[in-house]
Amino acid sequence: METRKLGSTGPDLSVVGLGCNNFGMRIDAAGSAAVVAAALDAGITHFDTAQSYGGGGRSEEFLGAALASRRDEAVIATKVARRGPDDPYTPGVLRQRIVEGAEASLRRLRTDRIDLYYEHFPDSEAPIDEVLGAFDELVSAGKVLHIATSNVSAAQIEARMTLSAERGWAAFTGAQIEWSLIKREVEAEIVPAALKAGLGIVPYFPLASGLLTGKYRAGEPFPEGTRLASSDYFAAIATPENFAYVDALSAFAAERGHSVLELAVAWLVAQDGVTSVITGATKPEQVAANVAGADWKLSADDLAALPQLT
Repeated sequence: METRKLGSTGPDLSVVGLGCNNFGMRIDAAGSAAVVAAALDAGITHFDTAQSYGGGGRSEEFLGAALASRRDEAVIATKVARRGPDDPYTPGVLRQRIVEGAEASLRRLRTDRIDLYYEHFPDSEAPIDEVLGAFDELVSAGKVLHIATSNVSAAQIEARMTLSAERGWAAFTGAQIEWSLIKREVEAEIVPAALKAGLGIVPYFPLASGLLTGKYRAGEPFPEGTRLASSDYFAAIATPENFAYVDALSAFAAERGHSVLELAVAWLVAQDGVTSVITGATKPEQVAANVAGADWKLSADDLAALPQLT
């Protein structure tokens, strides 16, 4: 599989990554191991997890166990847990969370280094220098190789990159953002800011919570066990307008011998600045379907002819 460098100094990532948010939540340790093995065999090297995934760090535990002797084939990305709403901010508390969180992640992942460590969510109360100083400390100690951020605004990207340069600290190499053919708000400010800062872009939820897989139908109940069936938050995306748009995208893809899922992945891979597209899976066969999207190289004519959401 093709690999791309995250920003100018980050790790090389497979253009399709495996999102491990299902581990410990929707699939158990054995199921997680089967998905990880399928991903490695398909050429995926980028494995994305977080301290909060699966509850109590189980996603990290399952990923570490699944990689086992194949650990060196993987680039492991994890994210520091955010401060809870009932956990008031005091100076130094975020630094402690970042540093101690990395130590705990290393144990759960059964490794001696975190390849890519994310600021999962900005803390609106903590000063930026506390955040960046803690990340720099971990990089200097060799416990973290590269750092990145996620769920940030354009202004937050600029502020973080400016301060890192001023202090001579380790700088973020990438930004993880929600981006899909349906969720395109990030294109107005956040994507340009990431490109200007030289950050690699890592889109998550590329299938719009499953709407871009074709498994949902307008006017029909959501299949049992799916994300839309289990969460009103995710189900909000299933509007008549979006269903009509997915139908148009499905027809576009079918005319070219592909599925709408493959189109969703291929379109993101074709965007400027995108390094790796995070795709989730609960079964090995889903890994193969996600990877197939990266094999479709959309032409300029294809990109220009894509139906638009109006």
